[in-house]
Amino acid sequence: CRRIKKRNTAHRGGGVGGGSGAAAATETTAGGQHRNIQPFSDEDASIETMSHCSGYSDPSSFAEDGPEVLDEEGTQEDLEYKLKGFIDLTLDKSAKTRQAALEGLRSALASKLLSEFLLERRMTLTDSIERCLKKGKSDEQRAAAALASVLCVQLGPGIESEEVLKTLGPILKKIICDGTASIQARQTCATCFGVCCFVATDDITELYAALDCLESLFSKAGLKEKDALVLGSGPSSGLPVSALLAWALLLTICPASELKKRLETHFHKLPSLLSSDDVNMRIAAGETLALLLELARGMESDFLYEDMESLTEMLRALATDGNKHRAKVDKRKQRSVFRDVLRAVEDRDFPTETVKFGPERMYMDCWVKKHTYDTFKEVLGSGLQYHLQANEFLRHVFELGPPVMLDAATLKTMKISRFERHLYNSAAFKARTKARSKCRDKRADVGEF
Repeated sequence: CRRIKKRNTAHRGGGVGGGSGAAAATETTAGGQHRNIQPFSDEDASIETMSHCSGYSDPSSFAEDGPEVLDEEGTQEDLEYKLKGFIDLTLDKSAKTRQAALEGLRSALASKLLSEFLLERRMTLTDSIERCLKKGKSDEQRAAAALASVLCVQLGPGIESEEVLKTLGPILKKIICDGTASIQARQTCATCFGVCCFVATDDITELYAALDCLESLFSKAGLKEKDALVLGSGPSSGLPVSALLAWALLLTICPASELKKRLETHFHKLPSLLSSDDVNMRIAAGETLALLLELARGMESDFLYEDMESLTEMLRALATDGNKHRAKVDKRKQRSVFRDVLRAVEDRDFPTETVKFGPERMYMDCWVKKHTYDTFKEVLGSGLQYHLQANEFLRHVFELGPPVMLDAATLKTMKISRFERHLYNSAAFKARTKARSKCRDKRADVGEF
């Protein structure tokens, strides 16, 4: 698989120039007048502000079903009106309402391309995210970070996303490195920071600084005791996992010279993470090792890790793990992943997977592509299939070429009804249940003698 390369793109027409930050945002009202909005001031909850989005004037009701307001059958104009209401509510005094508004925006941007709408309001939206990251608590910070990553994916590489990263990057790094901040918020910010840098970083020194920041997190994942690394499995273990995966993502766009330095420094440290009590850390370390080996062999076909025999034995043990003290689900998941990792290490093989979206198919035939796909799937969720069809940036990343243009009649014939989809899912569920029942343990209960 070819390494994914970054390219500079021209300045998009219609973008809003200038930086963004803690300064007041200027918006245009329906009457053509301008007004300034100060962060979380009394003016934010005034009648004037709330009347701009009268449909969402009740914060409690919006907080309960904010993301559900998006109707797939609504027109573009209706959708944009709702999104304007979401943006206004990110200034509300209620933390619950702000969080619901951020989640509603993220849901909309993950499921539909809104380039022109975002270009006109990019600075306002960036300011809202910045305020929520600075002033909000754990859940609000997580929602704001998730929205920031989807915003960068929507904008794609270019001056607009660079300015978003320039504004939000330092705040994300501060939260990531803040030991007093919520672990969950730091974890989400680490993933967001990696994705935003992947999309928007144009300065190579900023890329290296991001790698250094993430390295400091997973390098501290364990404590050395008598030359043995003892790793925990508590809530804090999720942060080094997210940092490690974000670090691996950024390595895929590193220049060869820098990649070689990072491999020499960190590759021999990763096998120790395979001893973690956290199954997610073990899996992340195994997949990262397979990814790094693939990158190293891409530079030097005869690359050989000095302690390859010990590493292979450790991977084989994890691929056949039968430890009774571990959950069955964790063992099953771990064995499946490490069988593939072991094949990559021993045979330089990758189990090709096929992803179908619309009328197209994408073949994942390398660890770089798989890791990149998994990262954007975490960010976009079910909206990834839509973005693979229409988002030029993601199509460039996965080498899919320009978007396939289909007329309305063709799209209508491809779309199945809800009833047909229900029948298909029911049949699939029945077949899956029958297949699994054959594999289950059918031994009869035997009494004690």
